[in-house]
Amino acid sequence: MNNAPKVSACLLQVFSLKSIAHLTLVSFVVFDIASLRGASLASAQEMKEPDWSENAPVPQTGRRNPYQWTESTLKKKVHAGQLHAVDYPVKTSEMLIPYEPMQKLLSGKHENPLRRFLSQLYRGFTRLQGMDDVYAWLGLHEFPPESEKGIYAIPYPGGKRPEYRMGTSFIETENGKGLTFSCATCHSSELFGKKIFGLQNRFAKPFHFFSMGEKAVPLIDPYAFQFATGATDGERAMFEETRTAVKSTQTKVPQVVGMDASLAQIGLSLARRERDPYATKSEAAARHPRPSWFRNNIAESKPGVWWNVKYKNRWLLDGSMVSGHPIYTNILWNEIGRGADLEVLETWLNQNGPIIEEITAAVFATEAPPYTDFFPASSVNLKSAKNGEILFKNHCAHCHGTYEKAWNLADASKLNSIEILKTVEVRYHENTPVLNVGTDPGRAEGMHHLAPELNRLAISQNLGVVVKPQKGYVPPPLVGIWARWPYFHNNSAPSLCAVLTQSNLRPQFYYAGPAKNPSTDFDAHCNGYPSADKVPAQWKKNRSTFYDTRREGMGNQGHDEGIFLMNGVEIFSNEEKNDIITFLKTL
Repeated sequence: MNNAPKVSACLLQVFSLKSIAHLTLVSFVVFDIASLRGASLASAQEMKEPDWSENAPVPQTGRRNPYQWTESTLKKKVHAGQLHAVDYPVKTSEMLIPYEPMQKLLSGKHENPLRRFLSQLYRGFTRLQGMDDVYAWLGLHEFPPESEKGIYAIPYPGGKRPEYRMGTSFIETENGKGLTFSCATCHSSELFGKKIFGLQNRFAKPFHFFSMGEKAVPLIDPYAFQFATGATDGERAMFEETRTAVKSTQTKVPQVVGMDASLAQIGLSLARRERDPYATKSEAAARHPRPSWFRNNIAESKPGVWWNVKYKNRWLLDGSMVSGHPIYTNILWNEIGRGADLEVLETWLNQNGPIIEEITAAVFATEAPPYTDFFPASSVNLKSAKNGEILFKNHCAHCHGTYEKAWNLADASKLNSIEILKTVEVRYHENTPVLNVGTDPGRAEGMHHLAPELNRLAISQNLGVVVKPQKGYVPPPLVGIWARWPYFHNNSAPSLCAVLTQSNLRPQFYYAGPAKNPSTDFDAHCNGYPSADKVPAQWKKNRSTFYDTRREGMGNQGHDEGIFLMNGVEIFSNEEKNDIITFLKTL
């Protein structure tokens, strides 16, 4: 068939500046949408499967090694799991973007003069001069150097430090090399020069990419895409498959960069599928989506840190995942947002239990970065920290757990200034609590509307996933709390000073920025973002990271009466607040 008339007609659309800009965004439609969070499948393995059922008690000291492997085996499993986290393992994932054509478009490497001209025009219009510019805009961080050891060492796919950034992932298909994004997109970050696995990425933009790509993909004819980029027939077919899959997905851009809008992604996408047990995709359902609460309401939250997962038996920041393997559910939710065929996905999950075990090992064994790896131990006033410990035990431990400190050991006098600040034991709840302390209800409310859609799915039932909406949020373990500012489930408190202040006196807004320079980008006294005249001028220019607590879902209320207030009056003096913060830095 002669496709020239079809291509010519489409080129008028594709080669407008607007559509050329769309081509950039098309290439990055896939990413880690829901992040590692969720629930279950008991796979027949050599080791006994941990009990992921509802209310199955967790040892108060946590499950660092849930499969009870030997230390040598655990080390190997953790390494393999980290590789899966940086290199997305679900090879049946849909909505892949042909990598080579888009790389050529950005590099300008075309023999065809017209394509070379279009590439130059496109790069000039978007100001993206290469793939790394795109990864940087997405908020991805470079892999650490080979010299990093311990918790700061992150394995390289293929054994060699990649030129691309953490979160970028590739899947080889019969049609060519497809670009996607992995768990590390939202669950790896940079902290004062060190890369941290399991720390939330404060400035990831996957939902922004998806939303723009969602609008762009349907506008671009596959043959026009092939002509403009020099794609092969197989790569054009890959683009056609993505174009089909995107019809069954829909997203919502978070109100501020770094927030997780996955509930909306999942709810709106399910509304574009049939209501049968496997949420079958169809043209009719995609053209006429069902009503969804998420179209007009906000249910965002921050991505949770991995090192807290070992202490829990309820998942997500609202504790609504009460049963099921957390890694299986995360993958399920990721793939709903990527337009997956859920029967194909279920087959993949049943066939790849060892991969799930390895990811589980990596997540559960993740450790928090110590404060003293970034700041001198001498900056922590030991007397103040000990006073803070007493205040914490009396007012906070019943919700957030207890933390036995090295300074209380019999031989504490023999410890050096770093060793004496260490936590020797963490004791959290056997059953993860959920409490309503008056914080913004939007995220918990969203789960009330999503739960029925998730629970009715056959794949959820077969995996043992049970979602029960809650009225509040999990009071998390506070391990590594110093490193995970801003605070509350919706990032509405920029520092620990703000957390310990009554809500009507907390900052109504704040500016956020990357943690590069500990002297300028971090308030060590309040432990969090700098405020007032200490805010870096560059931060104030970026409106996408400006946090306004007056907006829906972003409120900073709660955590007041009976916690930090008594009859409307704060119970802690400024000195006592400082003592508590000093203690928290050592956890």
